[in-house]
Amino acid sequence: MLMKAIRWPIGQLILLLNLTFSPRSPKRAADEQAKIDDKTRTLSLYQLPSCPFCVKVRRTMKREGLKIELRNINGNNDYSAELVREGGKRKVPCLRIEKEDGQVQWLYESSDVVSHLQALTKAA
Repeated sequence: MLMKAIRWPIGQLILLLNLTFSPRSPKRAADEQAKIDDKTRTLSLYQLPSCPFCVKVRRTMKREGLKIELRNINGNNDYSAELVREGGKRKVPCLRIEKEDGQVQWLYESSDVVSHLQALTKAA
């Protein structure tokens, strides 16, 4: 109970700071943005809104102008169950990457997810 009482205000502070200092999305030509959107259409981010590591990934998404489906594992039990069943653990952030051959890769660790997302925009 004590941890919950500590986590809630810290989480709210994180959300407030993120809102206040939110990065700007880049301005791109429509065709260039369409190429990037095509690369991200098979990605989903399993996350919690006030998790600092998830905020780090979402800020990168905004800074890079990436449109990726967000899946809040506390807001939807199906997402939480899917993350555990298919990803192997209930840990966020986790990027679900569906490959062209139908295989699915589950990428944990915020720094790894950020590197993967930055590589998408560099390759575009």
